Amino acid sequence: MTAPAFGLEGRVAVVTGGAGAIGRAVCEAFAAAGAHVAVLDLRAEAAEGVADALPGGPHAGFGADLRAIAALADLLGRIEGRLGQPTILVNIAGVIRRSHDVFAVTEADWDLQHDTNLKSVFFLCQAFAARLVAEGRPGAIVNYTSQGWMSGGVGGSVVYNAAKGGVTTMTRGLARSWAQHRIRVNAVAPGLVATPMLMTPEMTPEQLATLEAAIPLGRFGRPEDHIGATLFLASDLAAYVTGATLNVSGGFLMY
Repeated sequence: MTAPAFGLEGRVAVVTGGAGAIGRAVCEAFAAAGAHVAVLDLRAEAAEGVADALPGGPHAGFGADLRAIAALADLLGRIEGRLGQPTILVNIAGVIRRSHDVFAVTEADWDLQHDTNLKSVFFLCQAFAARLVAEGRPGAIVNYTSQGWMSGGVGGSVVYNAAKGGVTTMTRGLARSWAQHRIRVNAVAPGLVATPMLMTPEMTPEQLATLEAAIPLGRFGRPEDHIGATLFLASDLAAYVTGATLNVSGGFLMY
């Protein structure tokens, strides 16, 4: 028996947050697997730079503020015009505003994180799935949540984690809603990853060491640690998997 391949050759994959640390690694992995990648990022030049550096192709980068809900359908239309009909959507784009004090959280903090991390994800999934349903085509959605969907976080991060809890619940609901259309919806839950989102100037070496010591596998996650889970859930190897949240946290979260 030969080892199964992902079978992603020629498919069009949309990756939001594609110029970020995890997003770039995922884009590179899809391209290496033979997919055509639409790299979406708030920073147009960064998205285009990632797309231009990917192997194979064609690929394309798009600057997009995903909070502009009314523009999402047009965005998907432009992607289709460049690369063909997308059948894979990976929602990685996200933002966090940390504070040590829940009382310091402002309405602007709440709105930014929920609009970016939850609202835009729902409406991009909706626009993406609507195009597939109209054409009777199957597809796969992979939403990025966080280990915080279960832990709840602490201090100001409870707002971020509340949004990620919403993503986890929404993923299950969309999976049930669209199973009849052969659109699978799953999630990846990263743990503590050595990216700029975690490695902020506010984090002291002592705090980072304490966090790292709490990870059973003994180290922070790396962007490339999320490649296998994402490609698996997007591929036909996961043809019988929907509504699942795959924990990729080095054991920091276990369930």
